[in-house]
Amino acid sequence: MLFLGIPVLEIYLLLKVGGLIGPLPTVVLVVLTAVVGVWLLRMQGYITIARMQESLNRGELPATTMLEGVMLFVAGALLLTPGFFTDTIGFLLLVPASRGWIARLMLRNMMVMSQFKTAQTTQGSQTYQSSATEVIEGEFISHNDKKH
Repeated sequence: MLFLGIPVLEIYLLLKVGGLIGPLPTVVLVVLTAVVGVWLLRMQGYITIARMQESLNRGELPATTMLEGVMLFVAGALLLTPGFFTDTIGFLLLVPASRGWIARLMLRNMMVMSQFKTAQTTQGSQTYQSSATEVIEGEFISHNDKKH
């Protein structure tokens, strides 16, 4: 649905804006948003890397900052894609406040899912689902490797 819906929306918006301001200003605006977006992306990338290094130097896991780095990568891809809708989403991901809020929301949802899986495991239910951090050590013998 996204692969069909987003391009259709982009074409619609480009035609609407082109009808309002003309084709040449529309092309200039699309190129300008890409150039400004990449410049802002570069600045935010340096800041995010510095924050990640500071967290690691303090001995902390920079989970939120790492997720923000992934979002910056997505923002860059969206900003280089011609169109106003993708540029809007890309610029939204460039704003530190909104990017941080989205990262914290995603991490909180991941923790809830992890706790849910762990709770299912410890309840002794019929279906066994292991948590992501559980390690079971042991040895096994394969009966499929029979010698003839």
